[in-house]
Amino acid sequence: MKQSVRKAVFPVAGLGTRFLPATKAMPKEMLTLVDRPLIQHAVDEARAAGIEQFIFVTSRGKGALEDHFDSNNDLKRSLEARKKTQALELLESTEIDSGQLLFTRQREPLGLGHAVWCARHLVGNEPFAVLLADDVVLAEKPCLKQMMEAYEAVGGNVVAVVDVPREQTNRYGILDVEKDDGRLAKIKGLVEKPEPAQAPSTLSIIGRYILQPEIFKELEAKHVGTGNEIQLTDSMARLIGRQAFHGLRYTGTRYDCGNKVGFIEANAAFALAHPELGPQVRAALKKLI
Repeated sequence: MKQSVRKAVFPVAGLGTRFLPATKAMPKEMLTLVDRPLIQHAVDEARAAGIEQFIFVTSRGKGALEDHFDSNNDLKRSLEARKKTQALELLESTEIDSGQLLFTRQREPLGLGHAVWCARHLVGNEPFAVLLADDVVLAEKPCLKQMMEAYEAVGGNVVAVVDVPREQTNRYGILDVEKDDGRLAKIKGLVEKPEPAQAPSTLSIIGRYILQPEIFKELEAKHVGTGNEIQLTDSMARLIGRQAFHGLRYTGTRYDCGNKVGFIEANAAFALAHPELGPQVRAALKKLI
């Protein structure tokens, strides 16, 4: 019987140097995508997929993340007194109940694999999700919810994947595929950032994972990989053959908010899709271009 996925890990310890000076005093995860911070988009996606506990792997200077999901009683009272019902509902939608929001620190930037390993005691011996706030997916059905449905069907480990141009394989973790039905690919290997000529496919992992707890034992070895960092994909690759691994071609469009152009593109796309702002934004963009 498959265990339910109740917990999600959010690696949010990065310094955000690509967005300086905006991130000098503010976590990059608090950069606003239309009307919500990037981290709020990730948390909302996790909530929609049934996640009950939210584990943040942070670093120094990330206090704004904790405050954002806390209750601001002074602001609540002010909105109540002025009968700002809609604003009050928006405010309350950001809150995470006591005991559901957990924090641990990554003291050194040793890679994504190390960041996930830092959450091992909070996750415990159960499957869990990992969401990277830099990767946002505009979709009618949230990406992680689609993955949960695939997990219910096949179990094991499930990652979200997308085809990338072959010349870009050296930017991503790439799948070596055993079987592929066009939606779900059975994985027989993983290669972190292979050169195009050596890439076994063009199916790339994006920042969404459902993983079994055995990954922590592999991460414990702290093997250093590409970029002199502890790579999550390296530990996943060592589990292949012992556990099932599948890549899901989700329905939706992924935007890389880890760089300025991708972030601007995501803002435009999400603004155009916004039920209230969409028509106004479309008219404004027409004026500009």
